[in-house]
Amino acid sequence: MMDNTPRWLYRFDNFQRAYVLLKEAMQQAAESGLNQLEKEGVIQRFEYGIELAWKTMKDYLEYQNIVLSQVTPRAVIREAFSAKLINDGQTWMDALDARNKMSHTYDMAQFERVIEDIGDQYLPAMEALYLTLLSYRQKNGGHE
Repeated sequence: MMDNTPRWLYRFDNFQRAYVLLKEAMQQAAESGLNQLEKEGVIQRFEYGIELAWKTMKDYLEYQNIVLSQVTPRAVIREAFSAKLINDGQTWMDALDARNKMSHTYDMAQFERVIEDIGDQYLPAMEALYLTLLSYRQKNGGHE
């Protein structure tokens, strides 16, 4: 990057877009239900959102000079929990497990369970991360 903008802010912008798209899809699901193709779209948005979430956490932790012993989704989530960036580490681990399962299965019952969990658990966790990072960006212009 040519400018001095921290990497986490670029990643955060992408995470923000993914979060908003997933939130819109879940609102549509609540209002009018979803057909099978739309459910698959929700799952894909969820997978993309989780991927961007942990990578945004990683970039933010590195920006805070927190040294990561491993750069894996689980290690990053554990460190984000330790650093109080997230307050629900188990929910994030469950979301990661759900993302991994959905990448390898087309079990319709599993789809239904994961979509329900997205609305009940994972989207609220993503929203909490989004709001936390948004407040950091607004307070300090991203440059702490």
